[in-house]
Amino acid sequence: MAKHITPPRAEARPESRTVHGTVLTDAYGWLRAANWKDVLRDPDALPAEIRTYLEAENSYSKTLMAPTRELQKQLVKEFRGRIKEDDASVPQPDGPFLYYSRYRSGGEHPLICRKPRAAEGKAAREQIMLDADALAKGKDFFDLGDAAHSRDHRLLAWSADEAGSELHTIRVRELATGTDLDDRIADTTGEIIWASDSRSFAYVRLDADHRPSRVYRHWLGQDAGTDELLHEEQDAGMFVDIDETQSGRFLLISIGDHETSEIRIIDLAEPEAKPVMIAPRLVGRQYSVDHHGEDFLILTNADGAEDFKIVAVPVADPAPENWRDLIPHRAGRLILSHVCLKGRLIRLEREDGLPRIVIRDLAGGSESSIAFEEEAYGLGLDAGYEFETETLRFIYASMARPAETYDYDMRTGERTLLKRQEVPSDHDPAAYRVRRIFATAKDGAKVPISLLHRVDTAIDGSAPCLLYGYGSYGSSMSASFRTNPLSLVDRGFVYAIAHVRGGTDKGWRWYLDGKREKKANTFTDFIAAAETLADSGFTARGRIVAQGGSAGGMLMGAIANIAPELFAGIVAEVPFVDVLNTILDDTLPLTPPEWPEWGDPIRDVQAFHTIRSYSPYDNVKAQAYPPILAMGGLTDPRVTYWEPAKWVARLRATMTGGGPVLLHTNMEAGHGGSAGRFDSLKEVALGYAFAIQAIEGGWPEAAASS
Repeated sequence: MAKHITPPRAEARPESRTVHGTVLTDAYGWLRAANWKDVLRDPDALPAEIRTYLEAENSYSKTLMAPTRELQKQLVKEFRGRIKEDDASVPQPDGPFLYYSRYRSGGEHPLICRKPRAAEGKAAREQIMLDADALAKGKDFFDLGDAAHSRDHRLLAWSADEAGSELHTIRVRELATGTDLDDRIADTTGEIIWASDSRSFAYVRLDADHRPSRVYRHWLGQDAGTDELLHEEQDAGMFVDIDETQSGRFLLISIGDHETSEIRIIDLAEPEAKPVMIAPRLVGRQYSVDHHGEDFLILTNADGAEDFKIVAVPVADPAPENWRDLIPHRAGRLILSHVCLKGRLIRLEREDGLPRIVIRDLAGGSESSIAFEEEAYGLGLDAGYEFETETLRFIYASMARPAETYDYDMRTGERTLLKRQEVPSDHDPAAYRVRRIFATAKDGAKVPISLLHRVDTAIDGSAPCLLYGYGSYGSSMSASFRTNPLSLVDRGFVYAIAHVRGGTDKGWRWYLDGKREKKANTFTDFIAAAETLADSGFTARGRIVAQGGSAGGMLMGAIANIAPELFAGIVAEVPFVDVLNTILDDTLPLTPPEWPEWGDPIRDVQAFHTIRSYSPYDNVKAQAYPPILAMGGLTDPRVTYWEPAKWVARLRATMTGGGPVLLHTNMEAGHGGSAGRFDSLKEVALGYAFAIQAIEGGWPEAAASS
């Protein structure tokens, strides 16, 4: 391979505008296709000039990564070797059937199945309700959305996205014949909630700006153009979602942004029922609803309950003035979610960074809990389909221990292991060490770090490290089992997760202290985590590869600007890096709902200057940068393809050394990358091979800045 490899150069075509008295100049705005909405539906609509540039970038990345081609193949082989190819979910009971999904050996997509419940524990004839492999055949992209069986078990409503743009088409299958009815509804979010009589279902349709804003009721056999509009949201800053209570009685229409919520209910047993509001939206008040008997049980932050509480209110009159505390607020104990099963309220909560499940007897008020003793672990609920049950299902895993699915008898407290995630290539948890340490941030805050390494890895500063971070929207990073990082750990890496502010890993305050005017804490927390890992001997400065995606990709762009010398490389997946331009553009799908998270720079001068101070694209400097791999998706409606493309172009034009900087755009997928379970491994392998190459060095000369 030639030593000197010249990267593509995007032509600079500066365009300027003045916002709040500040001149903003963008030399690469032309990479945003004027017809980008058409591109979401049809990637072939991308203008030829932009396609040529993106394909040149892909070619450059492929050439520069050519020395790792065999490594990438080996990584995919390892990833795949840890996947049980004919895996199946644990069947969930519902009435006369057990419902589950499974994969055939070699299959990319799931089979949606059921078998008679009467044969539980015995051999029973399986019915494949939906074969997603067959549906995906011949398509460049296919992602199965929802697959919801009707209450009478005769029909299966299912949805699929065939472009990666998250525009799902809903169809309805007659299970007795295996044929789809004429019903077909396009441009939906994919979620489906059946009415009690199985003659209609609710769904959400996206508008012309790609926002989920309208809820409809579709009657089987009727033209979708005549569907009944149940709710249309007029506020572009609010997204709409649907769900149902665990009891199955109510449809929940949830309207909200990142800090405010409003829920309207529809009685699913009433075919003509209209939405009824639980509580009107009030800026800053959030709530979610479940149902038990004559009451709604509501998880809310009302009345200053920063870490949330649970209140009860009569179904007959659910107004906020009637809310009465059932589980009072306790600072430092963040209640994450709740669900009602007959006679019981179950909540998932986190305290001191670790999750637990608490079960409350609604009649007597007694409580029991489920927790584990490891330093770091993940815990999740799977409530299933049924309401009248004494069994609660949960999933437990740690960074070293594969996921275990349990049924918990709420009467006796007995746990029954139903399934342990199988790693076909063998996995010995005893060969690994899970640790939890803390970094001290600039302001004294203690930042948790979950990490995994082999027992025989020397903790003397010689090990390379992959450090993952996110830190936005209140999302916490679970310390659960991930098979792919084992390929790095088995090569001597320390794999670490920085639980930075902006997430809720240490409670709701941890989130508030990492958003809007305090967003910089997310970046400095991550840098403190990297420095602590080095100072503690887990790795060394310059031997850390940082990784993050979406809003975590924004974190990657920020730390690249702030502390480039600390990192051996940066992997930024679908990175939200053009923050200022995006949040100034209220025509983009996600922008209005994003203002509570980042601030509204259109109307708020201070928010404008705050975002401008850290937006990665706007703060690229004339300095040396570490090697950077940016990965985007052409049909991504969340982080549009031009964000990483523009960022890479500005980096190359501005940096004074270092690199290389690579851009890889998936021309056939969106935010989640390739949809197939094996196809997606190629992109993971690209990122990991880049990380290994960044540690080893040896990039071709002048690859970065020539």
